Amino acid sequence: MCGIVGILDLNGPSEIDRELLTSMNQVQFHRGPDEGAIYTDPGVGLGHRRLSIIDLSSGQQPMTSPDGRATIVYNGEVYNFPELRELLITKGYAFATHCDTEVILNAWLEWGELCVDHLRGMFAFAVWDRKHQSLFIARDRLGIKPLYYAILANNQLIFGSELKALMVHPLFRRNIDPSAVEDYFAFGYVPDPKTIFHNVYKLAPGYRATIKRGEKTIQPQQYWDLPFTPNQTTDEKQLQEELIERLSEAVRIRMVADVPLGAFLSGGVDSGAIVALMAEMSDSSVNTCSIGFDHTDFDETDYAQQVAERFHTNHYVKTVESDDFDMLDKLVAMYDEPYADSSALPTYRVCQLARERVTVALSGDGGDENLAGYRRYRWFMAEEKMRNFMPTSIRSPLFGLLARLYPKADWAPRPLRAKATFQAIARSSLQGYFHSVSFLNDDMRSQLFSEQFKSELQGYQAIEVFNRIAKNAPTDDALSTVLYTDFKTYLPGDILTKVDRASMAHSLEVRVPILDHKFVEWVSGISPELKLRNGEGKYIFKKSLESKLPKDILYRPKMGFGVPLAAWFRGPLKQRISDMVLSGPMMESSYFNTPHLKTLVDQHISGKRDHSTPIWTLLMYDSFLRNIM
Repeated sequence: MCGIVGILDLNGPSEIDRELLTSMNQVQFHRGPDEGAIYTDPGVGLGHRRLSIIDLSSGQQPMTSPDGRATIVYNGEVYNFPELRELLITKGYAFATHCDTEVILNAWLEWGELCVDHLRGMFAFAVWDRKHQSLFIARDRLGIKPLYYAILANNQLIFGSELKALMVHPLFRRNIDPSAVEDYFAFGYVPDPKTIFHNVYKLAPGYRATIKRGEKTIQPQQYWDLPFTPNQTTDEKQLQEELIERLSEAVRIRMVADVPLGAFLSGGVDSGAIVALMAEMSDSSVNTCSIGFDHTDFDETDYAQQVAERFHTNHYVKTVESDDFDMLDKLVAMYDEPYADSSALPTYRVCQLARERVTVALSGDGGDENLAGYRRYRWFMAEEKMRNFMPTSIRSPLFGLLARLYPKADWAPRPLRAKATFQAIARSSLQGYFHSVSFLNDDMRSQLFSEQFKSELQGYQAIEVFNRIAKNAPTDDALSTVLYTDFKTYLPGDILTKVDRASMAHSLEVRVPILDHKFVEWVSGISPELKLRNGEGKYIFKKSLESKLPKDILYRPKMGFGVPLAAWFRGPLKQRISDMVLSGPMMESSYFNTPHLKTLVDQHISGKRDHSTPIWTLLMYDSFLRNIM
């Protein structure tokens, strides 16, 4: 895996500051510690940091075509590059290396913008075309690899794998976008294509763009979308067999590497499936890594050990202590913008552990979004039955009233938290789902934000993110629509961002077979009733794995990958959160209702209420202001 950066002067072929380009490149050293280089041409500069995985002795970047026309910088892995290489040879292309970088470069020379249609894998890359004085950028279909860009006041386009590379440029402006702050406190991250900064963007998953000299804007074009085209096969047994066959292929092509390879093993269904399939294909024992917790409510190491023993893996475990919150400021520096998924802590640690043994690790990410594995899908469909049972004219006022009357019980198990359920049922399907998944719901954000900040939002609300995406969903089915929405928001914005930054911080490449786009396309066509049946998420997936994994792995309740925030905030972090609401840049920002902030903290510390999620979200925002701004 690698890091890429670039500068393109949209005004003309001026001289590029090589020292600045080198600094932008070096700030991403962790993404590629093996090699680094830059390329400049009048008006353009490209930089690359390399983590060598395949063809270790060649494949250096930036790479230029033999005729000097095109130069590429690329981050990722294209798993079908051997087949593409053979195809391109038949078209007259010669190859000097055995790496996928040269394949992508020649694919671009052959097919231009359509080259991305031929690529199977995870990628973010840029190709400079000297002949037409244009830059082509692209990001993989699911958003596994990141790409940030901005056009500066001097009409220079800058881009990079991480925001920190852009921040090195002296003309980069760290002006916070109020709508991104609203999004952050709703979702816990800033959804694509926004960033926390004004006029700074992420290239969205499945998008590409060509920028020519003289143009002052970028207009990305979508080249792929999740199809939800119904599968022709409807027989359940046949679907189970085909699912394993297709996933096995996705795993197999991701096991090609010239460096040590292993897998994450959480003790859950998805990682267990990946390890099971890897073990079937390996001549030697698979290397597996797990993270445990000294807090039993969050520890799954016994289940991971059970899978490890079943498949005779070389298994390594590390326990995260309950005082690992010292990582907080380091996390903010990794993500460059506010990011509130607390599982970033154990993810960082499992990547750290894995890198001690391997350079490439396979992960089970994507199974829940693909196959409706999260509990929230089960609750959504239960609420959807009630929405369909009763007309809106009766349902909305009735359940709205019940929600206002019912006491808040955020300490209780979900079935007893009727207030949240009533609030969701009173809303439309999409509004109800948004309410359920929000870190801070509409009412909480309204109380949190100051009147001044609300006026800056000019009526903007984070639900607009869901509305925009759902409007383009290629399905009318309720469950499929929220899965589609999560594929466009939660998966790239939270899950894949978390794994990319945590792994790259340790120069570890993580591959995600369940997010192979061909597998994802096929799974999207499986009937929703086979994904979520009688309250059992990933139904068809679990049935297909019954011959490979024990039932107490397949059918046990999902634990997640959390940390004991509530206890931290009443114990070792008590003083820090108290200081946060009394002083510092968050208070100076004028974005927040200070008395309400103090009430949140006081209620939590006293044990009267559990406000751990909003407090963590605030704490990460406060750390962002202190360390990034």
